[in-house]
Amino acid sequence: MVASCSYEARKYGVRSAMPMRMAKQLCPEAIIMRGNSGAYMKKSDEVTEIIREQVPLFEKTSVDEFYVDFSGTEKFFGAMKLATELKKYIEKETGLPNSFGLSINKTVSKVATDDAKPNGQKQVERGTEKPYLAPKPSGGHTRRGREDGAPAAQHGRDEDATMQELPIDLMQRLLGEHGPTLWRKANGIDDSPVIGVARAQSIGTERTFRRDTIDVVKLRGMLTAMAESLAFQLRKGQKLTSCVAVKVRYADFETHTQQLRIGYTACDHIILPVIHELFRKLYDRRQRIRLIGVRFSHLVGGGHQMDAFTDTEEAMNLYQAMDSASASATAR
Repeated sequence: MVASCSYEARKYGVRSAMPMRMAKQLCPEAIIMRGNSGAYMKKSDEVTEIIREQVPLFEKTSVDEFYVDFSGTEKFFGAMKLATELKKYIEKETGLPNSFGLSINKTVSKVATDDAKPNGQKQVERGTEKPYLAPKPSGGHTRRGREDGAPAAQHGRDEDATMQELPIDLMQRLLGEHGPTLWRKANGIDDSPVIGVARAQSIGTERTFRRDTIDVVKLRGMLTAMAESLAFQLRKGQKLTSCVAVKVRYADFETHTQQLRIGYTACDHIILPVIHELFRKLYDRRQRIRLIGVRFSHLVGGGHQMDAFTDTEEAMNLYQAMDSASASATAR
């Protein structure tokens, strides 16, 4: 899968999470490089500490995305001036170019940030949110790759202007509970607050067997159940993890742990392959296992929100159905 791609590659239609085979077909001249999650997380931590030192309230929503609350600065230096200075300081201290969008809420700021990329800045003045979003693709997302200027209909999307004109109750009938959310985003309405980032913490679970076992199918099944349960806790608590670990204790009580840093997530389909790969590295077929465990650490607040821009409706519906079923089972 494509983890990330340059703006040059995006002009050919390449995008994140696309199968590599498809990316090669779209852009045969692309230079493919293996990622280094450890280096990315190190830089992410550097940027996080800079922002923590410079602003009173911020929310980290992924390895490279932050929301900063500049409320109240208008009376002093002004939000635009402070945001510009923060942008320059991050680049000076880390060498990383960065972009930002400034507006009255998260939705419009995210769209403005996309417009400002690469390495730019954009402000959407209060009261201009709706006309600003009107020409954008549905949901207000300016996904790169549309620089060709082709009509939105050719990309399978309607313009936000169309969605803005639809009654909100019609949107709900057409798209269910996601309809009103999309309508509000299209109209630049977003009351969600900036949630202060949490300090490093962790959650985990372990299982000790009555009888030591070498049943790999059973062990992998239990690891899957553990990881899914912890991921549900993350989503329920609006948190993300960037470090997963697997623990194995053998019959002789010798204990081993493997962990891996990953991009911030609370999604099963991202976490589970990592869990099973860590277990594969730990497992010694010559010994029986007494205990297995899974732990998520380096948690941040904010959680994985249903993103009308980058998440498919099918995937989000699946997670919501899974979480609803888990919540119902817990209540019983």
